[in-house]
Amino acid sequence: MIIEEELNYLKMVDCPESVIQHSIAVAKEAMKIADKVVINIDRNLILKGAVNHDIGRSKTHKLDHFIVGAEIAAELGMDEDIVRIIERHIGAGIPKEEAVACGLPARNFIPVTPEEIIVSYADNLVDHVTAISFEQALDKFRTLLGYDHPAIDRFIIMHEEMQSWMNE
Repeated sequence: MIIEEELNYLKMVDCPESVIQHSIAVAKEAMKIADKVVINIDRNLILKGAVNHDIGRSKTHKLDHFIVGAEIAAELGMDEDIVRIIERHIGAGIPKEEAVACGLPARNFIPVTPEEIIVSYADNLVDHVTAISFEQALDKFRTLLGYDHPAIDRFIIMHEEMQSWMNE
């Protein structure tokens, strides 16, 4: 399932082994989700995006790792769709206003395509290398951000959208 070439990108930029293992776990979770959705998706793009979503952690473990990761991916010549998955995978997305408040570039970092949403959602359902439930992930969000943070509502909406795409 994991494309060795994609893991090679992570190794090429000296991603820590813990990040590589997390990325493999996220890719597995993303492919489980991909197996269940009934909408049209690009499974190969999901796999490549999931494997590389945290490539920026080769340089930083700060909030902006997704921006750094998108820059690294672009420099490595990765497809623009993969670069966007990396740039938009963070949490349930960060709108422009919140990005500015966090000291990030004044842009929307919201996953838009099904592939971007699936990778972002899968990343939220993996704690280090362990798959967790939506409820556990939601509790983590609330603990980290607070019950009234707008990201909580975005995550719930993301979950509801994922459920509407599933064949269950």
